[in-house]
Amino acid sequence: MTRVKICGITSAEDAAAAVEAGADALGFVFAPGTPRLVHPDVAQRIVKGLPPFVATVGVFVDQPLEDVLRIAARCTLQAVQLHGEETEAFSRSIPFPVIKAIRVRDARDLALIATYPARAFLLDAFVEGQAGGTGTPISWDVARQAKGKVPIILSGGLRPETVAQAVRTVRPYGVDVGSGVEASPGRKDHKKVREFIAAVREADRG
Repeated sequence: MTRVKICGITSAEDAAAAVEAGADALGFVFAPGTPRLVHPDVAQRIVKGLPPFVATVGVFVDQPLEDVLRIAARCTLQAVQLHGEETEAFSRSIPFPVIKAIRVRDARDLALIATYPARAFLLDAFVEGQAGGTGTPISWDVARQAKGKVPIILSGGLRPETVAQAVRTVRPYGVDVGSGVEASPGRKDHKKVREFIAAVREADRG
């Protein structure tokens, strides 16, 4: 079964809607200057209200290690997603499962998978000057080349009407969506969330 992460959660209402629709994980963006930024106090309250078996992931971009560790502990996150230029030593200093995002231009960018210490790799589109959340798709053919080494999470431009074909083509460990199920930046469209997850489950069946 393809795991589904709904990223950019900023409210308890959006979290509840994603969980009800069948999301496996929720993502909370703590990188300053991003439209989906959530304050740790808000994220902490949302996480406390979640049912068991829903994974919580904190998204960080080139932030001080002490900030990452403090926020992750405070919000009882289950994994940390690094979306910047964090070094291998930085990743090894994090006592939580690490998901490393790779901004993919072509297959050469996949070389990082062989050396970087992470439990999984999220493949996102490369957009100059932006760390992620752009809604820009990546090459599914390139994504397929990353399979078989470590768990691969497909991101970048996924929407309810495209995710089924993406899953059938790439067969990733998981898919990640933020802007593709939004009503506005940081606010989820609950109908799109339901449609997105339903499309993934349909693709899993065949």
